[in-house]
Amino acid sequence: MKTTILAALLAGGTLAGCGPAAAPANDTVAAPANATAPAGTLPAHIAAAAADPARGTVTATDAARHGPEILAFAGVKTGDKVIDLIPGGGYWTKLFAKSVGPSGHVYGIWPQPYAAEARTNVADYQKLGATADFANVSASTQPATSLTAAEPVDLVFTAQNYHDYPDKFMGSLDPSVFNKLAFAALKPGGTLLIIDHAAAAGSAMRDTDTLHRIDPATVKSQVVAAGFEFVGESALLANKNDDHTLAVFDKAVRGKTDQFIYKFRKPG
Repeated sequence: MKTTILAALLAGGTLAGCGPAAAPANDTVAAPANATAPAGTLPAHIAAAAADPARGTVTATDAARHGPEILAFAGVKTGDKVIDLIPGGGYWTKLFAKSVGPSGHVYGIWPQPYAAEARTNVADYQKLGATADFANVSASTQPATSLTAAEPVDLVFTAQNYHDYPDKFMGSLDPSVFNKLAFAALKPGGTLLIIDHAAAAGSAMRDTDTLHRIDPATVKSQVVAAGFEFVGESALLANKNDDHTLAVFDKAVRGKTDQFIYKFRKPG
């Protein structure tokens, strides 16, 4: 099912729904909770990154996707090293790259099963790092059971992809595989930030391959079991009008799903 959906979306020129290249998230959102910066206030380096013209037309989606505010919540700093897992069309990578600056680096990593379905995105992403504006970006395709960068990183980030790991096209991997890999890739004190589509409470991983959603409580327990500390959450992408019963591709909810944003820290 996932392969069919991805193929159809790619044929139309857009990879959407289950990755960072998704249709813009909520255009109506709740106020942020536990955010690093108050609503409307951004650290100077993130504000400058958001305003950088090199980001192109994607800046028009900031109001819906809340990218700059989410980077502030994640605590992204100048000089940070970041893994952007399954970076899609590069929306998040461009923000990261401009926020961390020349002394920082963004490692865009594609698991091989996903890269096989997103060849256009992967090719475009590889070109991004060859430009002067994004020379601090590198791309790699790795086995789904791998997550390695050239150095320990400050942040592992993934948006709308955590729920993919248990699905057949990814090899039906237990998410604990990813959690352990993220833990190993991070510096002590580093951050894991997960954004995903919320499923009904108590549904665990039942809906990952059908509705493309996952129970937030399940994600939290799985990540903590890998050794992480739960730091907090943001409601920037929350939508109480989403009852969690529709697939994220459904026209009635696409781009308006209820999404959770969880922040974890590697001890030390």
